Amino acid sequence: MTRTTTDQLPARTAEPAAAPPLPPPPEGGHRRARAGLVPVLAFAGIVVAVMQTLLVPVIKDLPTLLGTAPSNATWVMTATLLAGAVATPIMGRLGDLYGKRRMLLASLAVMVIGSLICGFTSQLIVMIVGRALQGFAMGAIPLGIGLMRDELPRERLGSAMALMSSSIGVGGGLALPAAALVAQHADWHTLFFAAAGLGVLSMLLTLFAVPETSVRAPGRFDVAGALGLSVGLVALLLPITKGSDWGWGSPTTLGLFGAAALILVLWGVMELRISDPLVDLRTSARREVLLTNLASITVGVAFYAISLVLPQLLQLPKSTGYGLGQSMVVAGLCVAPLGLTMMFVAPVYARIAARRGPKISLLLGMLIIGIGYGSGIGLMQAPWQTIIIAVVVGAGIGLAYSSLPALIVGAVDPSETGAANGLNTLMRSIGTSVSSAVIGMVLAHMSEPLGPVAVPTMAGFRVSFLIATAAVALGVLVAAFLPSQRKAAGAREAVVAQSAEERGASGAGPVEDGGPTPPGKPTASGASADSLDSMGSAGLVDSVDSMDPVGVVDGVAAGFRGRVVDSAGGPVPGATVTLIDRHGQQAGVTTAAADGSYALAAPTAGTYVLTGAAPGHTPHAASATHYGEGTVAEAELVLTPAGSRLRGTLRGGPDGTALAGASVVITDGRGDVVTRTTSGADGHWEVGQLPDGDYTLVFSAAGHQPEARAVQLAGGVGADTGGAPTGQDVRLRPTATVRGTVRGPDGQPLNDAAVTLLEDGTVAGHMVTGPDGAYAFADLMGRHYTLSAAGYPPHATPISLAGGADERLDLDLVQPGGAGER
Repeated sequence: MTRTTTDQLPARTAEPAAAPPLPPPPEGGHRRARAGLVPVLAFAGIVVAVMQTLLVPVIKDLPTLLGTAPSNATWVMTATLLAGAVATPIMGRLGDLYGKRRMLLASLAVMVIGSLICGFTSQLIVMIVGRALQGFAMGAIPLGIGLMRDELPRERLGSAMALMSSSIGVGGGLALPAAALVAQHADWHTLFFAAAGLGVLSMLLTLFAVPETSVRAPGRFDVAGALGLSVGLVALLLPITKGSDWGWGSPTTLGLFGAAALILVLWGVMELRISDPLVDLRTSARREVLLTNLASITVGVAFYAISLVLPQLLQLPKSTGYGLGQSMVVAGLCVAPLGLTMMFVAPVYARIAARRGPKISLLLGMLIIGIGYGSGIGLMQAPWQTIIIAVVVGAGIGLAYSSLPALIVGAVDPSETGAANGLNTLMRSIGTSVSSAVIGMVLAHMSEPLGPVAVPTMAGFRVSFLIATAAVALGVLVAAFLPSQRKAAGAREAVVAQSAEERGASGAGPVEDGGPTPPGKPTASGASADSLDSMGSAGLVDSVDSMDPVGVVDGVAAGFRGRVVDSAGGPVPGATVTLIDRHGQQAGVTTAAADGSYALAAPTAGTYVLTGAAPGHTPHAASATHYGEGTVAEAELVLTPAGSRLRGTLRGGPDGTALAGASVVITDGRGDVVTRTTSGADGHWEVGQLPDGDYTLVFSAAGHQPEARAVQLAGGVGADTGGAPTGQDVRLRPTATVRGTVRGPDGQPLNDAAVTLLEDGTVAGHMVTGPDGAYAFADLMGRHYTLSAAGYPPHATPISLAGGADERLDLDLVQPGGAGER
């Protein structure tokens, strides 16, 4: 019989607060996220991947096809890699500034031009130029992820980003057999014309199904930063990709590495000093962003290794003793499951991330990659074995690639999404470059002659898989240090927007599952996380008072305007005003003028939250409704000066020792959560800048009974209803545990005995014993219980528990006429 345990009575949860009804917008005033947005953006990613792997089937024939030496022919592949690495962060930043859809179309257009150039030439230099232009399409990946964040509701964002991120593998897996088939039966230039056609189709679909986002980053494009990063990346990636040809100790290779280090250091110093950098290095240095980017490099190494090893192994003649002797097309079909599996695991990732967070899915993905490569070392004797390797490694890469943009998006501001994901995609490209260089060098050195050419040995293939396994192991080590608690949803951040010092004192507390509150789940205040209208900080302002059909806000005939003032009615210049849509995404941000006035354009009709924040003031929010094109809502935001501070010490356990990591949640008179924190190693906690008013403090810790306390703040002085001082020292009562063993007449542990714990006639817990006869009920908060057992003859025993006691009670069930013993 299956053992089940319900140790406590079901906890009551508050009903989610209902959002106020939205008035019907005028016809044409409300724009919905178009249904085809996700598949169209994913198709754009697949087109980019097809472009990257287009020449893999004919790579060994390129010297003949272009009439040049093998060392020169490799520039056809290197040019695409370098251009993609340079374009990715630049196009991401341009998308943040000027529109992600616009830059996506520009990337695809440049790719089409490059494809047509390549399709009409067989000259090396012209081919290299065309392939470099094709590489610019790599910017489509971060731009697509940014568009998804801006346009999709939160509940669809995870799986959509997973599909977009995995599209690189999907396109690569599908392109290999298709390109091989074309190369075998048609002129090889047909590959470029097919790529151009796919690019045009992707542009048309984007124009039809993808709206332009209204989210814009402030500032201007950093031209000097773009040039510096481009030169630095070329100086870094060029010796990585060509080092095996030039010699790793050659003056050219070492000189380029040195130049790259110098240029990138100087570039970093410049980016830290300017107000509108191409890449916000302070954001990139955050723990979650930095570690995610480092892990991306290792995943990139693992992703490219299998593409270098399996096609060669499959096409080597059987006369080598280990080659599998397959055609180019069959080799592509055997590797194709790599990309298809990446696509199929996208929904699986969404479920794992929703429950455990993207960190867990990233770790799981890298562990699966390691298993695939590790087992693949001994599975290279038949084509069907290579398919197994491709499926397992593809599943792992799909999970890992799907997790990376979610980790980045969860750590940066919406206006930085394009640039941040561009940098992350660049890290993957660096990983593939390192993989190509290192594994290429290994296969070149571990080769044997086969007629006039040298071919890799089986030992070389196995060493390549070992390198990929080691890279993934390093990635697991890096990812293990990612924070397990992601910062809260963007809407809640904006409502409680504070300065860095204030966030340190009253930032959002940990979430139990390591991720943000999922859609529809009741928050601590009893409100649904989907209902922005139920969110608020102390002193929520709801002063939208008039609808003015005049006008234009910053050139857009729709939006909000008003003033940010203090409690005395004076202006608060420089206050930050943020507009949040119903999905919790930033729809606009501005700064109040000298007279406190502000104006914000609204992308669509609907209900929004306006938040105002300024140093030395408590952030406030207002629920505001925009009724569509041609209307302007006026909302005044009143910011009150920062108020009182609360502090205290939490103790617990039988001896009253300090409780570390205990939760302190503060709610206002409406029951909304104002702030939360956790106690330190000495049990001390502190929150600040609370405006005057009535609050409830809720203290909780594992193994202890929660406690609530009412506090009234007035004039910077805090007191509870009994007049206690500002310091709130609390000792939590520990919960009790009762455990034991149920034995039968022979004194042996009794299996399948039903044990029930009753409190005042109500079932507080029930379980069925296993072969060891053991039972246990934990986290008990009452004092008097009745323990009953049934399974031979029934038996009941009263229990009296002191607070925090760990009671042991063994039950001996005997034949009728006997007695149970404690």
